[in-house]
Amino acid sequence: MADQVFPTKGNLLNTQKSLSLATLGYELLDKKRNILIRELMSMVDKAKQLRGTIDSTYIQAYQALQMANISRGIIGNIADSMPIEDSLTVTYRSVMGCELPQVSINEKKPQILYGFLNTDVHIDKAYICFEKVKVMTAALAEVDNGIYRLTNSIRKTQTRANALQNIVIPRYKKTVKFISESLEEKEREDFSRMKVIKTQKERRKKRYKIKSTENAA
Repeated sequence: MADQVFPTKGNLLNTQKSLSLATLGYELLDKKRNILIRELMSMVDKAKQLRGTIDSTYIQAYQALQMANISRGIIGNIADSMPIEDSLTVTYRSVMGCELPQVSINEKKPQILYGFLNTDVHIDKAYICFEKVKVMTAALAEVDNGIYRLTNSIRKTQTRANALQNIVIPRYKKTVKFISESLEEKEREDFSRMKVIKTQKERRKKRYKIKSTENAA
């Protein structure tokens, strides 16, 4: 017997309702999974483009830094004089319940914040290159973190959808079938019993009429 459920009409209605909810839940999870996958594919394409660009940007920046060090020696003191970047902000947008970060950074025109004494064009170039690196790194961080969150959400959604499709829904279907067949069998038994009872009553009634006729004669 499926899950030891008593074959009653009440249990049949409750199980059918649970089956309907489980089926609806699976359909919603399947739609959610498809939307998340589309969002993930879009972010993966964006990440590929960013990585293809950011690699060359980093190479240019470190080459410029190397030239600045060669030109003026170690420029750590100049780097220490640069202000701390505090314009970075992180907000979130929801895609089917998955919170995806939106990283923004103030893209302003680079301003020379160090003196011209003991500096040259190589330092200026390194500064400008690393400003580009900063902006692109923020953009890539947003995409990479979004991909990570989407991947986890898709995996959880897939697990729940599989559980509904392969375990919960078949179990409810099996239970509905068991209860339906049991109720049908019970109805057949009741019908047969009522038919037998009716036949016996008709026979007794017939015998009673015959006996009454004989007594009257």
